[in-house]
Amino acid sequence: MEFITKTDQETKELGKKLATELSDGDIICLYGELGAGKTTLVKGIAEGLGITEDVVSPTFTLMSVYEEGKRKKGKGEREKVKGKRLVHIDTYRLKDEQELVDIGAEDYLGAPDTVTIIEWPEKIEKLLKNKKIRKITLEHLENGGRKIITDIT
Repeated sequence: MEFITKTDQETKELGKKLATELSDGDIICLYGELGAGKTTLVKGIAEGLGITEDVVSPTFTLMSVYEEGKRKKGKGEREKVKGKRLVHIDTYRLKDEQELVDIGAEDYLGAPDTVTIIEWPEKIEKLLKNKKIRKITLEHLENGGRKIITDIT
């Protein structure tokens, strides 16, 4: 499927919509240039999964793990949101695949109750071999928007 978003908010909204189509153990590979909106899309997916923490790119830490959160139900009431664990990996500054193995990232790939999203997945092709992955490609458009191509429907 192909989508066009014109703003960061539209990209986040698309991420929330895509989150409803994700299953336990999904590994999402994000492709695109620097600044294409990969982390913005991850923020929307996280929100759609019930993550309430502030999602930031783990460019320097390589990996962030977010657990499902809670959302307000009304006047101060809180309700558990059925969600998943989100593991956000950014390999932009990765020296080699062993760095990810050393921090335990491999344990999350395909794990139950976990959705793993990887920015710059081309750097860890060996770790992803024989894994079922889903792909999302983000491209800058001349008008400042984004074209987002995904196999998630």
